Amino acid sequence: MSQEQGRPPRLPRGRFNAQVVNWTQMHDCYGDVDRVPALLERVDLEDNAEAWEELGYRLVLEHDLVFPVSSAALPGLVRLASRSARARVLADAIAEFRKLLDRHLQSRPVDYFAAYLDVLAAKEEYHWSAVLGDFTDDFYHLACPHCAVEVTIAIGDHGRYSAIRDWNLGDVDRRGLRPASFEELSGTGRWMHETAVRDGHEALADGIAHLFGKAECPHCASVFNIADEYTSANRPVLR
Repeated sequence: MSQEQGRPPRLPRGRFNAQVVNWTQMHDCYGDVDRVPALLERVDLEDNAEAWEELGYRLVLEHDLVFPVSSAALPGLVRLASRSARARVLADAIAEFRKLLDRHLQSRPVDYFAAYLDVLAAKEEYHWSAVLGDFTDDFYHLACPHCAVEVTIAIGDHGRYSAIRDWNLGDVDRRGLRPASFEELSGTGRWMHETAVRDGHEALADGIAHLFGKAECPHCASVFNIADEYTSANRPVLR
């Protein structure tokens, strides 16, 4: 990795390093996390053949092998595609990889959950790709949209509930979650659930139904959508 003593690299400030993508988690074929956003900035400013060549082999290797950073770079390449043939070629190669990933999921691989997160990233759902757990021991912390008290959402083997966390007493005043029915799911949540069900991962599907369901605030008893509130509080804003 191009990191010194475990510290995250300093990434360039620019529109291709927008906060909607956490580049520090998106490594390329060399394990670097800082070169691709820098190269995207460079080719945006000038049609530099050397930068395009390096960007190409960092995003797509032989036999169409791509890396997490490839999916993260796709939106930037799409923005450049209208004025760059090189960008269109790379974007097409990465988009094709989405189909390969989905076929890999359907084969029910041993590394299913890791591949599932990769598909989310390939679909540009970087938020859920970064924060989604496998629902064995998952906790999501958010503020109640009505009274602003911090609520802990637990979805795992220990239970499925909302609670107020007390660091001495643990999770107190637990309220059971209300999972979304299939008919209530839409958009990203529906795709996530349908895919898990299709591939026979019932525990993952059940966790998703709870994550995209509703919780009751233990403090004010108001009911809110968990995924909406968690996303609103944690998804970075594109500037």
